[in-house]
Amino acid sequence: MKKIKVALVSLVAVMAGAFALTTAAPVYADVAGEIQGGVNAIGGNKEKATLGGRLEDVVDILLYVLGAIAVIMIVIGGIRYATSNGESSQISSAKNTILYAVIGLIIAVMAYAIVNFVLDSF
Repeated sequence: MKKIKVALVSLVAVMAGAFALTTAAPVYADVAGEIQGGVNAIGGNKEKATLGGRLEDVVDILLYVLGAIAVIMIVIGGIRYATSNGESSQISSAKNTILYAVIGLIIAVMAYAIVNFVLDSF
């Protein structure tokens, strides 16, 4: 009986491995695309070589940083809210932290939209 169980488990394992090997997506190396992406990332792209392109890059980086900070502050506010033990001063402080983080995020997105609008106009 034990030999039959071992044989069945082995058969299932072999079939699962064969299925995994046959359904795996092929991986193709796109060396030229990788090189072009690297050149574009370090400023080799002629379209991004203008002052407006550089400002867009800076604004994009700042938006990502501000978004990460806002998410961290929302998480901190949530933790403070959950650990407030019903004290009204701590609850209001946690709510204010979350509120100010969301307001900051909204202002950052609006500033991003305004900067991109102005840069696209010129």
